[in-house]
Amino acid sequence: MKKQDKPKYVEQLAGMIDDYSVIGVLNMHKMPARALQQMRESMRGTTVIKMGKKGMISRALSTSKKSVKGLEEKLVGEPALLLTNENPFRLFRLIKENRTPAAAKPGDVASKNIIIPKGSTSLPPGPSISTLQKVGLKTSVQGGKIAVMADKIVCKTGEKITQDLADVLALLKIEPMEIGLDLAFVWEDGTVYGKEVLDVSVDDYIGELTRCVTYGVNLSVNTGYPTKLTIPLMLQKAFMETKALAIERDIVEKEFITDLLSKAERATKALESKVQ
Repeated sequence: MKKQDKPKYVEQLAGMIDDYSVIGVLNMHKMPARALQQMRESMRGTTVIKMGKKGMISRALSTSKKSVKGLEEKLVGEPALLLTNENPFRLFRLIKENRTPAAAKPGDVASKNIIIPKGSTSLPPGPSISTLQKVGLKTSVQGGKIAVMADKIVCKTGEKITQDLADVLALLKIEPMEIGLDLAFVWEDGTVYGKEVLDVSVDDYIGELTRCVTYGVNLSVNTGYPTKLTIPLMLQKAFMETKALAIERDIVEKEFITDLLSKAERATKALESKVQ
């Protein structure tokens, strides 16, 4: 981009920031052009990705009419902006689901723990044994093939992959890396969400909501605090407690007469068995 075109680009980008309700910060480091094009196609019509130098993006954020200045310090790696009106959590899930596995290269940073599981490999005995042992794997020969004797974390989250580890992963045909958009932060209505917040399991989220509702209902019923949802349960609870009291104290009521007669019959049979 020519120097004289940069101010106009910053102005246009600031205007686009104002036009969308959700602003995301992407890290485009080592993002293949083909994968980027595929993501753009999958989100066409709902989401726009705008790239630029970190300084230009920072100026666009600072000149926007929105209070998105907090995003300036969140620009990481080779930044780009993702502009959309989609729900940020749904958007993060879509991006995550469209990531594809890739081979590891020396210098890559592990986004999660890389584990080599125990079990048989397709490798015959030979030089491969020493290659595997360079990363601390315990091996043996079983059925004419090299076997890994125990699970091992060979690279922890945030650590760089070494040449030796890259060689081992290639031998075992393990692709621990992922190709796709790296959505680092999202701004919505003045709140900035990090990926650790956005990366929510739908099943876990539904489970938490279910537990919250259960705890709320129990609290309402057990403390006698009626709500529209819990009044039927509270009435049912009160009825059952009243019924239990009436039966225990032999209080004759129309609703409980059958239970009282059953109680009397049980008592009569118990007395008869003692008399006999």
